[in-house]
Amino acid sequence: MIILGIDPGFTATGYGILKKEGHKCFLLDYGYLPMSSRKHLSERVHIFFDFFTEKITTFQITDLALETPFLGKNAQNFLKLGYLRGILYLLADQHKMQLHEFSPREVKQSVTGYGGASKDQVERVIMQLFPKLGAQKKQDVTDALAVTLCGLWKRQAHQFK
Repeated sequence: MIILGIDPGFTATGYGILKKEGHKCFLLDYGYLPMSSRKHLSERVHIFFDFFTEKITTFQITDLALETPFLGKNAQNFLKLGYLRGILYLLADQHKMQLHEFSPREVKQSVTGYGGASKDQVERVIMQLFPKLGAQKKQDVTDALAVTLCGLWKRQAHQFK
């Protein structure tokens, strides 16, 4: 199983890729896709599509993990996030990946043991699990890795039921 977890955003999208072999887990890739707000929305959507298509084919991704969105203060941002999520749904279908979605509370519960954990608490746990992140500890990346781990652990638990 190779799982890609994504924390989508129009200025920066974090991602993490983990491979599960037997009882071992390997961090294959992680980072973030920066996108300039000066570029037109359609261009950013295209960049997003191309970037994740390449990751999916290069790493032969089998599963995709996403966090369900919540409507914050800005409905426009929520709507635009839906464009990126639609692309991820399309990619999951095109590449025959299993799609897993989790609420922010589920992700926090899975990673920290507490569903009401702060972003900083999630980041600290991720940094303990993946100390190599170092300077790359941008919250988009740690959030994406938290979603990736949640997807891995939840899928693993589901397989043993």
